[in-house]
Amino acid sequence: MSTVTVSKDAAGRYFVSMLCDDAVSPKAPVVGRVGIDLGLTHFAILSSGEKVAAPNTFRKNEAKLAKLQRRLARKQRGSARRAKARLKVARMHARTADARRDFLHKLSSRLINENQVIAVESLAVSNMQKNRCLSKSIADASWSEFVRQLEYKAHWYGRTLIGIERWYPSTKRCSDCGHTVARMVLSIREWACPQCGTSHDRDRPSGRGAVNPWPP
Repeated sequence: MSTVTVSKDAAGRYFVSMLCDDAVSPKAPVVGRVGIDLGLTHFAILSSGEKVAAPNTFRKNEAKLAKLQRRLARKQRGSARRAKARLKVARMHARTADARRDFLHKLSSRLINENQVIAVESLAVSNMQKNRCLSKSIADASWSEFVRQLEYKAHWYGRTLIGIERWYPSTKRCSDCGHTVARMVLSIREWACPQCGTSHDRDRPSGRGAVNPWPP
């Protein structure tokens, strides 16, 4: 151990950060391979067919947080009651962030432990957040943080992370014959290939072809 730093956050919690001279050892190779489709209804849909429910950490606490913020706004500036109200708001924000971080770490660690190769779509999150109807849910999902965790954990433990190009027509492409549909509206969740008749679940990566890029 070379450095120890003690800090305090806005919620009044103390943290001790220790800098140590250490090395991360790669994990033993595994045979698993998985493709990941990120979304809002489900946080992630895996090529295995598993659907991971979205935690919606902010949405679950949104009403209570708004109530605490209204109470804070009514308190006189500089008063002891305002300081207490501000602390309650900060603790609610911290609780929400901690729950989100815990979910992301557990899911990313599980995928890294179970799979040697992971493919995930590349998303322009900053552009997607310009949609006022979805921006709050997109920020709550924290896709960028999830991919960041996959990146450094894959580097640590000797795994391979593949980014699928965002413009690849995986949603509209048949994984059996390779036919690509010219146009498909967002409301269509299941579709049949007009060439071979194969049925596809739009949300399942294994039926897309692009998110499951490895030969059998």
